[in-house]
Amino acid sequence: MTALERFWQQLAQYAQQRPGKIALADEQGSIAYADLSTEVQQRADRLRALGCRCVALALDNGRDWLLWDLAILRAGLTCVPIAPFFTEAQRRHLLQTAGVDTLIGLPDDSALMREQGFASTSLGWQRTLFGVGMPSGTAKITFTSGTTGTPKGVCLSAEAMLQVADSLRDACSSLNPQQHLILLPLAVLLDNLGAYTALLNGASITVPADSGLHGSQLDMPRLLQVLNHYQPHSLILVPQLLQALLQAADAGAPLPRSLRFIAVGGGRVAPALLDRAEQLSLPVFEGYGLSECASVVCLNRPGQQRAGTVGRALPHVDIKLADDGEILVRGARALGYLGEPGSSDEYWPTGDLGRLEDGYLSILGRKKNQFITAYGRNVNPEWVEAELTSHPAIAQVLVYGEALPTNLALIVPRSTAFSVDDITQAVARANSQLPDYAQIGAWLTASEPFSAANGQLTSNGRLRRDSITEHYRPALLGLINEDIAL
Repeated sequence: MTALERFWQQLAQYAQQRPGKIALADEQGSIAYADLSTEVQQRADRLRALGCRCVALALDNGRDWLLWDLAILRAGLTCVPIAPFFTEAQRRHLLQTAGVDTLIGLPDDSALMREQGFASTSLGWQRTLFGVGMPSGTAKITFTSGTTGTPKGVCLSAEAMLQVADSLRDACSSLNPQQHLILLPLAVLLDNLGAYTALLNGASITVPADSGLHGSQLDMPRLLQVLNHYQPHSLILVPQLLQALLQAADAGAPLPRSLRFIAVGGGRVAPALLDRAEQLSLPVFEGYGLSECASVVCLNRPGQQRAGTVGRALPHVDIKLADDGEILVRGARALGYLGEPGSSDEYWPTGDLGRLEDGYLSILGRKKNQFITAYGRNVNPEWVEAELTSHPAIAQVLVYGEALPTNLALIVPRSTAFSVDDITQAVARANSQLPDYAQIGAWLTASEPFSAANGQLTSNGRLRRDSITEHYRPALLGLINEDIAL
């Protein structure tokens, strides 16, 4: 039996075993497991009747998003989630390259839709398209911008995604989380897979329309209100959200006592944050993954947890290191990139550098971001940046040291309440945790936060290192006394 068949079979069993239990809920209402399959099937039938093949979702977070996502999966069509933080240019690129024939949701710019040949219908927007190719078996195209402004389409099969969900369900089964809260945009693969995992576990999923996370901005009072109102058992967080929660707790804010499993991924987590979470008895489990491997690859879990690592590989995958330390993954891999020939290699090259000890993986940083100092030492900037941003005074930071005798840091303070002395102390504390070759020798404050709007962040929050370094080149050069070109 395939992972997809097991998924639908499991939902059918829950409809019989726990018919009255809520499967999906938001502020507008809920749907029980007894009615979930029927609702999904009706929507799938409607999509087939309208001749849909490639369906984009431009809805806000809510149970409707998940119902349409499940219906597209049930109908055997291709789903293309549109992230709410994508720019108009990125949305246009997505619609053109993916060959979307149906869009569910009403974007603000109807002129864009008509420009792309769409007509408004009762379902949303539709157009007739022929001849747009993608790998056979593509169930979802998840667009990730990486380090460039043009999103790249990763083509995933239903089997790959549900293999991951199966493994995640097993990983947290001993804690039996039965109330899952969605905080991240569902258009981002991480919490989309989290929803599949929760359904496989027969849990109730709540999707608040406003979780407090607005793009790269966080409304902390709203997030705390949501958490304490819904009292979830499980959450998926990115490192920035974990840091914000810990700082709120340190300031005296109450956190829900219901939490059993908090998965953290999407970026490197500073050890100091994980230590603080443990002190607060928060059940935080760090993991690692990438879109090209249908999200999660490794995860710390109950009984298999080691500090400073992202855990062991999940059962459906095998990992190894290349000669240069790059992490290679076999299993549940992408079918390929949209518009590019598929790879026949057995292992997917992740572009990340790692270290394996007793099966536990440590992430050292991006292969392409690693720099070599004037003394010939290799430094992964993400490692140093994670240490710096674990301090409450520092919100964002870029570390640079290519061919330099000392490493430089460009720092964005968390707020104007933090002084130069606070930043100095934060840098000193980070340096005390780092070997000499990775320590910061000089730093300056950025003139404004790094953001997608000023071209210094990707749409999913990663630093555009070349753009930032180029913009601040004169100021960075001013930090060193020697005439060294960056």
